[in-house]
Amino acid sequence: MSEHTTSHKVVVIGGGYAGTAAANHLRLRDDVDITLVNSRPQFVERIRLHQFVAGNYDASVDYGTLLGDGIELVVDKATRIDTASRTVELASGRALDYDYVIYAVGSTGAIPSSVPGAAAFACSIAELEFAQQLRARLAELPAEAAITVVGGGLTGIETAAELAEHGRKVTLVAGRTLAPTLSAPVRRSVATWLSENGVTVLEGSVVAEVRQDAVVFTDGAIRQSALTIWTAGFGVPGLAAASGLRVDELGRLLTDETLLSVDDDRIVAAGDAGSPSGQPLRMSCQSAIPLGVQAADAVLSRIAATAPAVIDMGFKAVCISLGRHAGIKQLVRADDTPLDTYFDGQDGAEMKEELCRKAVTGIGMEGRNPGIVVWDKPGPRFAQVVAAR
Repeated sequence: MSEHTTSHKVVVIGGGYAGTAAANHLRLRDDVDITLVNSRPQFVERIRLHQFVAGNYDASVDYGTLLGDGIELVVDKATRIDTASRTVELASGRALDYDYVIYAVGSTGAIPSSVPGAAAFACSIAELEFAQQLRARLAELPAEAAITVVGGGLTGIETAAELAEHGRKVTLVAGRTLAPTLSAPVRRSVATWLSENGVTVLEGSVVAEVRQDAVVFTDGAIRQSALTIWTAGFGVPGLAAASGLRVDELGRLLTDETLLSVDDDRIVAAGDAGSPSGQPLRMSCQSAIPLGVQAADAVLSRIAATAPAVIDMGFKAVCISLGRHAGIKQLVRADDTPLDTYFDGQDGAEMKEELCRKAVTGIGMEGRNPGIVVWDKPGPRFAQVVAAR
């Protein structure tokens, strides 16, 4: 690290995969004062929350094992970014001065208000607090109680599979198609595992109402449900819009292709809450971590008076856990369209576990030695941790 005399204040909002990676990477310069604002005092392995709910994993990690020296962790909630005064206002009443903001607030579940009873009776699994409530609810239910998981995407599949492996009676409401983003061979593999492990999959069924003890479908059918878990759809916090910044239809901060806000080039987005040129990448830690590193590089470029790089990241694979002993790794093109090549069974489980583990260890490595993580970019818009220098 080179010696500098001027200090640059950077506030990172959000301590998930993108924000924590960004904060650590900023330490490439020793003249940057880094503050990480997060509403929780611990890092949450969000991609493992289905394991937490099932009772076989603690999804919390001490920030002390992840954050590099000199990074100030502020446990608070950002309520507004005042671009005129360059301050981040917090729920506690405190205000943090900044020269740059990395906007990494992440995403959350979205239970639709348009479905009667969903907000009152359906549970989310998208955040730690929701997962804690869900885990407590499960502990109170008899083993034979009927559980309904609404949503046939990756989160719904992983949740249904994890609970089924623990002997729960699970119905997965998949909407029109189970796992629509996967290739046909992979969908068949997933459907076979679910069937063999006792999960009832309802394709072509749409939920019209959620009751305390049942789910009602648009065709009038009623199925008993002691617990309903809603995994269909994602949303993002409204901080950007509340701060007068332009957002896309979901509320993600609109940026250019270098991740700089189209309204203020001192605000840089990373992860799920950013929308580069209105074409956001799939919400995942696979994109969040490299986007966090790129957002940090964009800030470092601005400090150095050089042009930030255009994102060139895409995807390589989709990984899904099916309980603890099976999984899927499907290869995809850089634009995230599926290929027919995939690995399943125990091999798929081991690949998914390796991905989850490396996501956290890679962030910790970056905290101990910023820049040590090397990012492989074999095609447009793709990045993955592959090695350490």
